[in-house]
Amino acid sequence: MMAKEVNKMTIGERIKEVRKNEKLTQQEFADRLNLKRNTVGSYEVNVVEPSDRTIKDICDKFGVREAWLRTGEGEMFVQDTQSEQVAAFLADLTKDDSDTFKKRFVEMLAGLSPADWELLERMAEKLTQKKEESP
Repeated sequence: MMAKEVNKMTIGERIKEVRKNEKLTQQEFADRLNLKRNTVGSYEVNVVEPSDRTIKDICDKFGVREAWLRTGEGEMFVQDTQSEQVAAFLADLTKDDSDTFKKRFVEMLAGLSPADWELLERMAEKLTQKKEESP
C-alpha cells in the first residue's frame, strides 16, 4: 500500500505524523502539550478537531508550520534562517545557568580580539585545506 500524500491526510493524521517524527508516544506527546493521552488519540483518529490553541502549541513546540498542519500544504517544518538559528542557540545558552562547555566556549569567543579572530580564521582555513587534500 502506498503512503498517503501529505495534503490528502487529515489534520489528525498530520498530528500523528508530527508525533511519530518526534518518536513520542501519545502520552509523551500529550505531556509536552499539557493534554490528556486520550485527547491526542481522538485528534489522531479524527474524532475531535484540535482547538486553535492546540494547533498553535503543536506548531510552537515542534517547529511545525501552521499551514501544513491545518491543510497539508507546503513544508512540514519551519525553516529557520541561519541568523534565527544563532539567535535561538544564544537564547538557550543565556537561559541555562549551568556551566556547560557550550556556554564557556561562547563566552571565550565573545572575548576574542580582532587579531584573535583573524588567527582563528587562518587556522580554520588550514584545517579545511588539509581535509580537502586528504585522499
